[in-house]
Amino acid sequence: MKIIVNAKPREVTNETLEDALMELEFTSPAIATALNGSFVPREEYSETSLSEGDRLEVLAPMQGG
Repeated sequence: MKIIVNAKPREVTNETLEDALMELEFTSPAIATALNGSFVPREEYSETSLSEGDRLEVLAPMQGG
């Protein structure tokens, strides 16, 4: 299915957020996600279903200052 990941169109075959993140190689435990503008807690990744056209934002901490 086609979804938008960090403002870029991507194709994923997995239907849960947890599996899609693995497929997209977002494997760091230090990420935060928002699906269609709503924060998704890590404990809900495996229960959160994706649909065609969803907008996923994946944020990782950055070093610097």
